[in-house]
Amino acid sequence: MAKKMTARQRANARAKRLVRKHRVKGVNQPRFTHGHKTKKGLVVMRQGNDVKLIRFGDQKMGHNFSPAARKAFKTRHRRNIRRGKTSAAYWSDKFLWNPRGPKRRK
Repeated sequence: MAKKMTARQRANARAKRLVRKHRVKGVNQPRFTHGHKTKKGLVVMRQGNDVKLIRFGDQKMGHNFSPAARKAFKTRHRRNIRRGKTSAAYWSDKFLWNPRGPKRRK
């Protein structure tokens, strides 16, 4: 008789499957999605036994990463950023709008 999987084991299996499928370095490790038609980045997010694939950022977003634009983004999305790792705004703020964020293509 097969053993039933616990919630943690199911979460681990789902996280591994999503990481492999979307070619992410690991859980909570965002990456660019250059081939996606609408979203600029994705992350496999895990909090406890909750595992989700979150897509964030507009593919058509320009490259105005000036301090004023960064401040406007943070002000406009502050409530969603405060929601934490389950929010697309959190990952967009951390990955796309961080002044020391990922290397930009020139």
